[in-house]
Amino acid sequence: MNFEHLYIQNLDFQNRYISPEKLFSYLQKNLRDYVVEIGKSYLDKPIYRLRIGNGSIKILAWSQMHGNESNATHAMLDLLATLAQHQELKDKLFADLSLDFIFMLNPDGSEKWTRLNAAEIDLNRDFHNEASTEIKYLKKLAAEEKYDYALNLHEQRTIFTTDGVHPATLSFLAPSEDEERTVTENRKKCMAVIVHVYEKLKELIPNQIGRYSDEFYPTSTGDNFIKAGMPTILFEGGHFADDYVRKGTRKYYAIALYYALNAISILKSETTGWEKYLEIPENQETHYDIVYRNVKLNTEHDCILDIAVQYREILEEGKDEISFIPFVIEAGDIKKRKGWMEIDCTGKKFICETKYPKLDAEVNFTIEE
Repeated sequence: MNFEHLYIQNLDFQNRYISPEKLFSYLQKNLRDYVVEIGKSYLDKPIYRLRIGNGSIKILAWSQMHGNESNATHAMLDLLATLAQHQELKDKLFADLSLDFIFMLNPDGSEKWTRLNAAEIDLNRDFHNEASTEIKYLKKLAAEEKYDYALNLHEQRTIFTTDGVHPATLSFLAPSEDEERTVTENRKKCMAVIVHVYEKLKELIPNQIGRYSDEFYPTSTGDNFIKAGMPTILFEGGHFADDYVRKGTRKYYAIALYYALNAISILKSETTGWEKYLEIPENQETHYDIVYRNVKLNTEHDCILDIAVQYREILEEGKDEISFIPFVIEAGDIKKRKGWMEIDCTGKKFICETKYPKLDAEVNFTIEE
């Protein structure tokens, strides 16, 4: 069955930004029988776990460990909305599975649209120190239950492609357990699931599925969970052409979640087909959001260069959606990078308060005919 044809977007959450209070209210109103509070954030916001299914294969998943990565929360809400309309499919999927899903592990960061929590800690680099309140609840849950798999759900920047041309709309990883990147049995279990997802998605969004770097990170959550014996799969939602609010990414993230769960129920910890994981193209860092080509600066001598711009995602006070503010990232010869938007400035006028564009600052120039 092609899940894409069944997919339903949860219309209660149409913005990329999700207010924690709105999410909490929705969970209590619509999923009260499935959710429990498992702890409080640094600023005393609730952290909810949803449990669905009674199968023997147990899965732990979590969203918004980084507060400014909402796609996985959207994807789970969309998956639940879709399955609610297809009870037979839902029953079949969860006949063998029991899924514990932590919505918005970092609600403080989610509220402010920041990567870090309110104590300015990156939860994904706090596995050993446990300096953050929130990571303790994730580790406690993992310790109390013997999970067969974990899904570590994130988003990645627009800079990544699969081949230098197509955006890495979704990337996956079977994390390494050591610096040598040894292909262990648990990594093979993850790879087999990822291959199943890849085979489904490559037909839907060709050339837009990538493989994330398997460099070992000693302090990260996924690497340490798999090192401790729990097969852990990393999801990374990325860019979708002309779609910075990531509605397209959100859709295929939800589809990927479905096919990952389906693969886990079919494979039952087998590693069949894991070798094909290595055929998935690795992420390449090739793009900026905008590249202005052949810009002639207002200098006494001829100076023609390229200017690269990246959007910064900022939640402005009083708004219920994030804003995309362009910042200058690089100026000079930028032939090694491309832009999702390329603007040829040959013969055009560079209008700016300064002679040179200031790096790491908001764009303060315009290009005129």
